[in-house]
Amino acid sequence: MTLQFEILAQCSETGARLGKIKTPRGDFLTPFFMPVGTMGAVKAMHPRDFTEHGFDVILSNAFHLYLRPGHEIVRDVGGIHKFMGFDGGILTDSGGYQVFSLSDYRVVNDDGVKFKSPIDGSEHFVSPKKVIEIQTALGADFIMPLDECPSSVAAKPDVEQAVRRTHLWASESLDEFKRIGGEHQSLFGIAQGGVYKDLRKQSLNGIIDLGFPSLALGGFAVGEDQNQMLDILADIIPLMPETKPRYLMGLGYPGDIVKTVALGIDMFDCVAPTRLGRTASAITSSGRLNMKNAQYKEDVRPLDENCDCYVCRTYTRALISHLTKQDNISGLILLTYHNLAFYGHLMMAIRKALRENRFAGFYRDYLKNVLIPGV
Repeated sequence: MTLQFEILAQCSETGARLGKIKTPRGDFLTPFFMPVGTMGAVKAMHPRDFTEHGFDVILSNAFHLYLRPGHEIVRDVGGIHKFMGFDGGILTDSGGYQVFSLSDYRVVNDDGVKFKSPIDGSEHFVSPKKVIEIQTALGADFIMPLDECPSSVAAKPDVEQAVRRTHLWASESLDEFKRIGGEHQSLFGIAQGGVYKDLRKQSLNGIIDLGFPSLALGGFAVGEDQNQMLDILADIIPLMPETKPRYLMGLGYPGDIVKTVALGIDMFDCVAPTRLGRTASAITSSGRLNMKNAQYKEDVRPLDENCDCYVCRTYTRALISHLTKQDNISGLILLTYHNLAFYGHLMMAIRKALRENRFAGFYRDYLKNVLIPGV
């Protein structure tokens, strides 16, 4: 596979590291956060804005693109980069989480998953090989195998079954990828295990043994509390090879990012900044602001006085509050832009602290002074 990973700097007091993922499409500095463009676009954002915020990689979802417009259509119009109008790195999630969230409309066995489309009720069956076929057609740079994601309250026997099946599907996916995968693509391995440390370690060791060039941890932030999650991660991350990128799937509130960067995680994605923007919330250095609240009606301050993004340089809280109370899409666009700028600045600050060998101090100061309530 084509991906290479180089560690450029590492914090001596924590597990945090500054790295570089090298791919045919370009080099990407880690740790990085991926905005989520589930259906082929990051809602309320233009692709040209991503570079300004420091986002070189974005995420889309193979499950949704398979259902609509269809992976063959994306392939035939020139692949996902042309389809999305983005020339940076693109990661496609397999859609395993989305499939397993359809608990009333799917049947699972070792061959794959049968489910009903949430769009029109049509029946579909996807196997591990089919998921690789879909993502090969899409042409993303980083692709994910089909995995089984149990809920945080699943009984241990059910999680054991998910771990076994995830390993089986990972092996089949790897074989299929070696047969048909694109030359520019790299396939991640995903470890599961729920809230059970022994199953987490079992799953991770099995995925490592298969020889994936990059490793992902799935099934976090699905209902367990943060302390429980951090305790599990502190045990399993040291078991991950240092020479491979580490991706914590679906997790991405600012405090979560800083704490898990300190444990050694390199890649993140989360819908939080864009979803919060579309629901009238701003993420700021002083906390989350609900811009529909009456207190902002005459507030002439920027969303965040510590932010220099275009929105904070140009608009007042009063204007954005006015727009959101009318459900004016312009207000939601401005909030989404700012929230992603906040994330971009955070990731750039983390990388800068690592490069300058002062991450431990940055980490302590963040937890003490800047940890954002409400997000």
